[in-house]
Amino acid sequence: MAPERFGDLLARALDGEGPALLPVPAGTPDARVRDLLAAMRPSSLRGPDGVTALGGSAPAGADTALVVTTSGSTGAPKGVELSAEALRSSARASVARIGALPGDPWLCVLPAGHISGIQVMMRALVTGTRAVHAPFDVDTVREAAERLRPHVSLVPTQLRRLMAAGVDPSLFGSVLLGGAAAEPALVGAARAAGARVATTYGMSETCGGCVYDGVPLDGVRVRIDAEAPGGPGRILLSGPVLLSGYRLPPGSPDDPGAPAADGDGRLWLRTNDLGRLDADGRLTVLGRMDEVVNTGGHKVVPGQVNALLMEHPAVAESVVVGRPDPEWGERVSAVVVPADPDAPPTLEQLRAWVRERLPSYAAPRELDLRGSLPMLASGKPDLVALRGAAS
Repeated sequence: MAPERFGDLLARALDGEGPALLPVPAGTPDARVRDLLAAMRPSSLRGPDGVTALGGSAPAGADTALVVTTSGSTGAPKGVELSAEALRSSARASVARIGALPGDPWLCVLPAGHISGIQVMMRALVTGTRAVHAPFDVDTVREAAERLRPHVSLVPTQLRRLMAAGVDPSLFGSVLLGGAAAEPALVGAARAAGARVATTYGMSETCGGCVYDGVPLDGVRVRIDAEAPGGPGRILLSGPVLLSGYRLPPGSPDDPGAPAADGDGRLWLRTNDLGRLDADGRLTVLGRMDEVVNTGGHKVVPGQVNALLMEHPAVAESVVVGRPDPEWGERVSAVVVPADPDAPPTLEQLRAWVRERLPSYAAPRELDLRGSLPMLASGKPDLVALRGAAS
């Protein structure tokens, strides 16, 4: 389905004039589509040949406008039910934070079937317009930026490629950067070139980004469930952007990750992310709890290591993962795209670089040099593939 048509259906769902939507990202394998339909039980399927009624459906909540699946490429699908009010609250808080005006153009180069692309469409809707959709291609984005001067959402790899190709980032009304950790050097270079960049943190359960540059959007609250005051811990989120609930396959137990109320009745979502708050209440996201590498009895947060690697002048792109190791249990592995393929960094150079700021056990024990990183359709690195053996 063309993203513009999906935008029309989204607007109808938000206004209660159409059914709740379950987007299936383009390119999803047929077997995966069958799994999604069996687990999410929609009442009908809209495809190129029209609408087909499906049996065994389960109605969505009365306030649900959108169901987004979150299980990725493996495991049983799980749907996130998002209300029209939550989606609108997210979009309104976003445009207020960046100062977008009614009628401002929005360029969507992210998949319309993912929450990242849907958020761009939502921001356009609440400012009285529709998003302009285009595939991500440097020349296409350059032309759109020069012609429209739009607001845009990008993942760090996309911004990096635009700047490497000489695209002027100041042509965008604003750049919302999310989907993966953005290295400070990239953000700094874009801002030095005149770009209005905001880094974003969020997930499908929060209608996408809900913390900009470490500061929660209006109405959103953040707290850290840490063992010691000021230390890193699990990130908890609250506010009007939260999901209504999870849509689970038949026979599944209640999801323990669903929002739960505190003593004051406020709902909090316990994320799977680690973070810390500074003295001013600004959030730093350190990485996912399930990505922590246990090496020789020491726990290493890959995001902390990767942030340092991305500051190394010989590194263009990198991801840090844990890989099985017969001696250490897991080894810290750095998958690196060199800034200069003819002069790649060495393992010892990167180990020394990391040891200047972190304990020696956090330094990579393996360097996997690549020409590019495998990416998911959402624009995030494919961590499942990267945890495999070096290629």
